[in-house]
Amino acid sequence: MINAWFRIPFWQRVMAGFVLGGLVGWLVGPSVASWTQPLGDIYVTLITMIATPLVFFAVVNAVSSLHGVSSMARLGGRTFGWFAITAMLAVGVGFLVAFVMNPGAGLSGLQVAPDYVPRVVPGPVQVLLDVVPSNPFKALAEGKILQVIFFAGLLGFALVKLGDRTTKLRQLMAESSAAMIQVTRFVLEFTPIGTFGLIAALVGSYGFERLLPLGTFVISIFIACALHIVVVYGGLLMLHGLNPLRFFRGAAPGMQVGFVTSSSFASMPIALRCVVHNLGVRQDYASFAVPLGASIKMDGCGAIYPAITSIFVAQYFGIDLSFSQYFIILLASVLGSFGTAGVPGTAIVMVTLVLSSAGLPLEGIGYIIAIDRVLDMIRTMTNVTGQMLVPVLVAREEGLLDRDIYNRASSNVG
Repeated sequence: MINAWFRIPFWQRVMAGFVLGGLVGWLVGPSVASWTQPLGDIYVTLITMIATPLVFFAVVNAVSSLHGVSSMARLGGRTFGWFAITAMLAVGVGFLVAFVMNPGAGLSGLQVAPDYVPRVVPGPVQVLLDVVPSNPFKALAEGKILQVIFFAGLLGFALVKLGDRTTKLRQLMAESSAAMIQVTRFVLEFTPIGTFGLIAALVGSYGFERLLPLGTFVISIFIACALHIVVVYGGLLMLHGLNPLRFFRGAAPGMQVGFVTSSSFASMPIALRCVVHNLGVRQDYASFAVPLGASIKMDGCGAIYPAITSIFVAQYFGIDLSFSQYFIILLASVLGSFGTAGVPGTAIVMVTLVLSSAGLPLEGIGYIIAIDRVLDMIRTMTNVTGQMLVPVLVAREEGLLDRDIYNRASSNVG
């Protein structure tokens, strides 16, 4: 019976957990959360447990094995370039959908969530300072991914510089990275059970009465994210001569986990495995690009969501946005998503940053915070999809993509 379970494709097992969780949550109601939420919490804890050591060993191994500093610099430049381009396109999609849907028009009497507390947005100097760890071991212990990437990259460059004197250490890093990938495979087998627990608790806890007053806003976010994934990402893949359906098939496990966990960080191990195992990106480059994307690539939370929320707030308060305000929203969304990476509650921090930059009332955030968990699912799935897309595009441009693996992309991660 166990063997029969593992013969079922991974995405189908995850989908089964999703559907069953939704049914149980709907039928049982709020009380279901008390016994299904722990299953989800264990899963998120397990997958978070492996993320930091996986990133550390993967980045050290990737940097120390790439051929030459110039190659690494070129790959990094292209990766950042595509991060910025797709973020700008995401803001455009958010504007377009908001113009059509008018999510804030005709609303009145919304109440600010009682637990809403305005977020403090870190300044640009503080953001830069926070990237460099004062204690790399503390950064590893606290899971500060940008700091871990910085230190791991520096260590990797040091191993390259020392050459033959560090052959055994480079081999140790490669073996450690391989061991963490195997641990990741073990943990990911728990995904269907974790999915069941998270979805059952979510559906049981949220009633339609919390969504109906903001129905147009919720629908706008979902439509914009879907359009960005299908049209923008699909179009970029076709421009690179790649079949979008193959990409979405190979990326499906990462997208599913992103949707269920609402965490790019928790989804990163499976996203990395999808990019290498299903989509054919070379391991050394993927080990650098995917963790970096999980930290700063936020098309859903950092671009689409602030764009639509800004127009929602402007419409609700009867404010006519000027061209300069639209430009500020675009600029703040693209640059802010890089700057607020790793900050807890990134989406709310991003919206705070964008609204304050555009001179819009911050009270508008309090009206939508109560439904943020529902919105975070589709936002994070968009984030994770973009985090897998960019390495594929860059690998295609740099000759680091195995087209045979890509063209037979599976939806398994075993």
